[in-house]
Amino acid sequence: MPSTTTCRCATRKQPLQRRRAAIARAAVDRITPGSVIGLSGGTTTFMVADALSRRDDLLHDLTIVTNAVDIANRLAIHPGIKVIVCGGVINTSSFELVGSFVDSVLRSIWLDLAFVGVHAISASAGGMTANEDEAYVNRLMAERAERAIVVADSSKYGRRSFASVGGTEVFQAIITDSQLEAVAATELVQAGYEIELAPMHQEGR
Repeated sequence: MPSTTTCRCATRKQPLQRRRAAIARAAVDRITPGSVIGLSGGTTTFMVADALSRRDDLLHDLTIVTNAVDIANRLAIHPGIKVIVCGGVINTSSFELVGSFVDSVLRSIWLDLAFVGVHAISASAGGMTANEDEAYVNRLMAERAERAIVVADSSKYGRRSFASVGGTEVFQAIITDSQLEAVAATELVQAGYEIELAPMHQEGR
């Protein structure tokens, strides 16, 4: 029988998972067949991959470029999706590949759309992560995309993290959940971001 502590932790995670699921659905709604899509590593971007896997209308003529081995594993089962994994050294805490091999792959391709996860975001500092190598890869992926979008739940707004990924110079939009406070949304819009607040009431398709 699970301990009381375990049950309480699971209960606290449920609203966060619902937020990320809503963000993932909104992100997938922006994908069209024939596109080349970049997915950085992270819990929210993994949920984007999972939501994509449930969309039969998108499981063909699609190319996914990722530096995350868990995302590659989730999407590789679909024969209609071409999965390109950037080589590199794996960060065992995040399943993300980093290093010079990732750099050489990303600099040789172009993306139509990139979804990038972050640990923290603010209107003034932009997106941030806890690891400088991952921050570098995330920024490069955003720079190689025609349109780059941060996917992050509202609890990450106003926080700080160690390494900067970038602000409006690399990201055009942010998809977050509808729990983001109005003042925070206003600050982000004034900073130059397009904001999409994903509704949490919709169930996955």
